Amino acid sequence: MYKCMDDIVEAAKALPQRQRLVVAAAQDREVLEAVGDAVAWGIVSAVLVGDREQISSIAAEIDFPLAQCTLIAEKDPILAARQAVALVAEGQGDLVMKGKVGTADILRAVLDKEKGLRTGRLLSHVTAFEIQGWGRLLFMTDGAMNIAPDLGQKAQIAQNAVDVLRGLGFARPKVAALAAVELVNPDMPAALEGALLAKMADRGQIKDCIVDGPLALDNAISLHSAQVKGIDSPVAGQADILLVPDIEAGNVLYKAIVYFGKEARVSGVIAGAKAPVVLTSRSDSHQAKLDSIALSAVYAAGLKS
Repeated sequence: MYKCMDDIVEAAKALPQRQRLVVAAAQDREVLEAVGDAVAWGIVSAVLVGDREQISSIAAEIDFPLAQCTLIAEKDPILAARQAVALVAEGQGDLVMKGKVGTADILRAVLDKEKGLRTGRLLSHVTAFEIQGWGRLLFMTDGAMNIAPDLGQKAQIAQNAVDVLRGLGFARPKVAALAAVELVNPDMPAALEGALLAKMADRGQIKDCIVDGPLALDNAISLHSAQVKGIDSPVAGQADILLVPDIEAGNVLYKAIVYFGKEARVSGVIAGAKAPVVLTSRSDSHQAKLDSIALSAVYAAGLKS
């Protein structure tokens, strides 16, 4: 089990083959800085699709190893996103990363019926946190993509996260369906759906994991809190994945960890497609971008095993 983000980085470095990263609209300085480190560390080989002149100019400024990469010229960011995704869909890449192109544009390319990476499953975002003093990685989904998922969508979101963790070597991840309380309350949709998700996992509708819910955040991550409240559960106090009820709860939890936990490291990947999608925010740190590439590379390798 990975205890920290460096464990994932080292696992990415130790992969028998570099994963082939295709960057869409690669003329983004911060993205190229992270990709350059990932190339230098032997995590990925890189195909850069984008504005040749801008990429070359940035590469010269930051000492990027451009000679080690493949550069495909395409000035239009939307066309670059389509071409980058198509390369991965055709088997010429293992994961795709967003560069200087709109999030909606690259997701539109990913979901293209003819040249995209559709699987028929909902796309969702999986975040990994390394929190100082916690002693192990904690994962959360989905605080970035799906606004107010219904029960069926939550089941797909949970399955996506489970698949990511299984790609990282977790045999049977423990999923906590979060709500404000640990008791089933028909007046609280998140609590009711948490109980249904647990039963769905019991019946094999969510596979290769243990799901329990509803669980409040303290019950999910604190064994002491679970014991005080008399919760007997294999997930309570031991959750690997926090399944949040909606994007607002996920966004608040994400930012609380990042900004209040000053030493926290974070990475993320979009799952549910045929290949991982690295989609970082411009406000994400260089370390977060690099960690996200490493996380996605290990996940990509796991998808093929």
